Amino acid sequence: MTTAVGNLSIAVQRRFGRQRLRKIILGSIPFAVMIAIWHANTVFDWLPPVFIPPIGDVWEAIFFLQEDCAGFVALVMLDNSCLITTHVFSSIGRVILAAIVGLPLGIAFGILCGMSRTLSKFLEPVGVFANSISGIAWIPLAIVWFGVGWVTTLFIMLNTIFWLMFFNSMLGVRSVAKVYEESVLTMGGSRWDVIKQVYLPGAMPSIITGMRMSMGFGWRALIAAEMIGGDSGLGFMIFTSAAEFKIEEVFLGVIFISIIFMATDKYLLAPLEKWTVERWGLVWRPT
Repeated sequence: MTTAVGNLSIAVQRRFGRQRLRKIILGSIPFAVMIAIWHANTVFDWLPPVFIPPIGDVWEAIFFLQEDCAGFVALVMLDNSCLITTHVFSSIGRVILAAIVGLPLGIAFGILCGMSRTLSKFLEPVGVFANSISGIAWIPLAIVWFGVGWVTTLFIMLNTIFWLMFFNSMLGVRSVAKVYEESVLTMGGSRWDVIKQVYLPGAMPSIITGMRMSMGFGWRALIAAEMIGGDSGLGFMIFTSAAEFKIEEVFLGVIFISIIFMATDKYLLAPLEKWTVERWGLVWRPT
C-alpha cells in the first residue's frame, strides 16, 4: 500500500513537472523564432544595421553603458556614470512610487463611491471620460504645468493608475448585491463591517484585475512620458539614443522594458490575480 502511494506520488510529480516544462517550451518558441529571424537578418543582410543591429552589438551595448560603473556601490547609489543602471532604477522607482500612492487612493475612493448606487452611476461617465484621456494624452499639458523631469512622468503614471483603479473598484463594489449589506447591518454590524466583510471581498476580483490593468497601462504611459517629458528612465534613454542613431541602445532599452514588465506581471500581478479569484470563489481548484 505504501509503495503504491509512493509510486502514485512520483507519477503525479513527474506529470506536473512535464506540464510545466511543456508550458515553458511552448512559451519560448515565439521568442526563439524572433531571435532566429533577427540573427538571420544579420547573416543575410536583409536590412542594414541602422534599422536592425546585430544581436552582438545589442549585447555589447550593456557593457559599453556600464563600463564606467564602480560595481555594487554604483548600482546602489545610482551613479550617473552607470547609464543603463540609472535609467532602469529611475523607471522602476517611478513605478513603485506611483503604485504606492495611486493604488490605495484609487481603491479607497472607488469603494466609497461604489457604496452609493446613485453616486456611482453619476460618476461612472466621469470614470470613462478620465480613462479615455488619462496617461499619454496629458503629456503636453503636464510639461507645461510641471516642466521636464520627475514630476511630469510621475503625474502621468499616477493619472493612469488612479483612474483605472477607481473605475474598477467602483464597479466591483456596485456589483455586490445589496442584500449582503443589509444582512450585516441587520445583525448589528457597522459601516466599517460592511466594507470589510461585504464590499471589499466582493469587489476584490475586480480590484485585482484593475490593478493588473493599471500597472500595464501605467508602465506604457510612463515610458512615453519619459521619452517626451523625462530627464531619465528607459523611455528617455531610448529617445536620446535614437536621436544619436545608437540603434543598438534603442533595442536594448526596448528589451529591458519588456523584461521588467513581463517579470512583474508573471511573478507578482498574475499570481495575485489568480490567488484572489480562487480565494473568493470565482474559480475552484481541486486539492
